[in-house]
Amino acid sequence: MKRRNFLRGAGVGAVAAATLPMPALAQGKMQWKMVTSWPKNLPGPGVAAQQLADRITALSGGRIEVKLFAAGEIVPGNGVFDAVSEGTAELYHSVPAYWGSKSRGILLFGSQPFGLRADEQVGWLNHGGGQALYDEMYGRFKLKPFLCGNSGPQWQGWFRNEIKTVDDLKGLRFRTTGLASEMCARIGMSVQAMGGRAMFQALQSGTIDAGEFIGPWTDSALGYYQIAKIYYWPGVGEPSSAEECAINKDVYDALPDDLKQVVSYACESLYNPVWTNYTTNHAKALKQLVADKGVMVKKLPDDVIVALGNAAGEVMADMRGDSDDLVRRTVESFLTYRAAMRDYMTFADNGQMNARAMDYRYGD
Repeated sequence: MKRRNFLRGAGVGAVAAATLPMPALAQGKMQWKMVTSWPKNLPGPGVAAQQLADRITALSGGRIEVKLFAAGEIVPGNGVFDAVSEGTAELYHSVPAYWGSKSRGILLFGSQPFGLRADEQVGWLNHGGGQALYDEMYGRFKLKPFLCGNSGPQWQGWFRNEIKTVDDLKGLRFRTTGLASEMCARIGMSVQAMGGRAMFQALQSGTIDAGEFIGPWTDSALGYYQIAKIYYWPGVGEPSSAEECAINKDVYDALPDDLKQVVSYACESLYNPVWTNYTTNHAKALKQLVADKGVMVKKLPDDVIVALGNAAGEVMADMRGDSDDLVRRTVESFLTYRAAMRDYMTFADNGQMNARAMDYRYGD
């Protein structure tokens, strides 16, 4: 089942709270509900969501009080987009990779197979024209979007059995999301869509054979290593995964200019702290997974990576021919920026990382 099918119908029909046209007011203060796609305080995205709620409240001097509601408390995790679009809550914290049922173009703002790293992703939005396209796309759904974090490089995932050739992936029941699901389907994988906790249950029951969620820090908290011991890299489906905050556009437009800046800065100022928090804790968690949990870290064979890359290229070619002009413009903008980064990073960051990996003494 593809992600877009999974999310179709994940509206707010089951929403318990009444729809509010404007934020609730208490003693002249705005009280905002933030709905999220995560369990409360889940290492990684759950922690980041609470940080954003706290930061908006603090930077506004309490003029906006943001209360976080975890997945399932008001709406399910896959219902937050519609909940904010329709005014049930003022804002959400999630990832663009979940909203392919709305438009395939949305998926590019979060992650792309063989695409942009975390720094390049925010670079595209801030300096490559991406934010204007992001605003235009989400404006169709009465939302104002901001990036507010990034998980950094994700992993290819947790497998029970070793992958030696592309044929080993054919028919494999695999949990992933976003455009990575389309890439995997094109080489014959049976893609499944589900949340992080549901992925553990599916691995445990045998409903899926393998899956990916985020990376060592978050994945270890969810316990995947208890069932599947082989942990594959690189996660070419999501070289980075941006987290986003989206605000009901009527609510955002009604804010005075200084509070609009508060919301914008709260999101922007968290991007690097969230990203580096992931990276730092991923590094610590990976050592523990290997040393204490018996996890085997393996690299995907080169021919498998190439096959996945060709499949990702087919997805991009297909999107370039989309019937939606906005999707086509978004794809062209992304590809132009990616090409510029690919050419430059060969000498810059790639060069530095390759030099660092060479065999020499350095504080050992």
